[in-house]
Amino acid sequence: MFEATCSVLETIIKEGSTYSQRGDANAAYKMITSFQFIFILHLMKEIMGITNVLCQVLQQKSQDILNAMNMVSTTKGLIQKLRNEGWENLFENVVSFSKKFDIDIPELSSRYIQGRGRHQRDHITIEHHYHFEIFNAAIDFQIQELDNRFGEGTTKLLTLSSALDPKDGYKSFNIDDICCLAEEYYPLDFSENEKINLRFQLKHFEVDVLSNPKFQDLRSIADLCRRLVETEKSKIYYLIDRLIRLILTLPVSTATSERAFSAMKIVKTRFRNKIEDEFLANNLVVYIEREIAKNFDLDSILDDFVCLKERKLQF
Repeated sequence: MFEATCSVLETIIKEGSTYSQRGDANAAYKMITSFQFIFILHLMKEIMGITNVLCQVLQQKSQDILNAMNMVSTTKGLIQKLRNEGWENLFENVVSFSKKFDIDIPELSSRYIQGRGRHQRDHITIEHHYHFEIFNAAIDFQIQELDNRFGEGTTKLLTLSSALDPKDGYKSFNIDDICCLAEEYYPLDFSENEKINLRFQLKHFEVDVLSNPKFQDLRSIADLCRRLVETEKSKIYYLIDRLIRLILTLPVSTATSERAFSAMKIVKTRFRNKIEDEFLANNLVVYIEREIAKNFDLDSILDDFVCLKERKLQF
């Protein structure tokens, strides 16, 4: 791909129809054939190769919480390993690539000159610049971003949430973790008495539901929620049902958030800027969850609307 790109740019430089076109191609060619560009290209390939797996996992519409957290942990570990052990191998690859395409390789022990300013740092070599100011800095930024998005509090919340995951025969089920989840992260959603009763409901739930054939082979917390409703056990274990519904609001999947923002760009037109937030939110729900909305019959919606209160206009 690199060789083909250079070939295309060289052709445009020689045969471009306008001076501007030839000038832009020449500037682009000089940039991509510089040692710094090649170095950053290889560095980004390594970093994005590691983070892409996590990205693909989080893009899935429905994601297992515990697996997602494990993937975050392994991604952090691999990026840290790249920082600690990956410099020499990366630099060797960059040098080999540069020699293959006749790209000038700077003298690493020479002083690094930044721009044309008079005030230069005498103690900074070119090797130091590439190693610490680009390689380490880029990796540290990636680690910091992962820590910010998946901090200790967030990780603990999602890990505790997995205690209700029905996969593999409810292997993660843990009453203490579930009670801790309600007490620490949803204190306003449960009264003190409900927190006490939650533990007793969980004990009954463990004996009743975990061995019930109707609750086997479930793949996600969402499946468990649906099965509780179908069997009407959500009325018996109403506190557990409430906690499960709260867990299901966690934005584990970035795909859901991305669909919401994409819908906002389409739905929030100039006309809809004037409508109230609640009405806009209802519009967004219908647009985002189109598959669910298709299940509702238009006539039934009109009938419900008519039953709300009497109106002068008949539907």
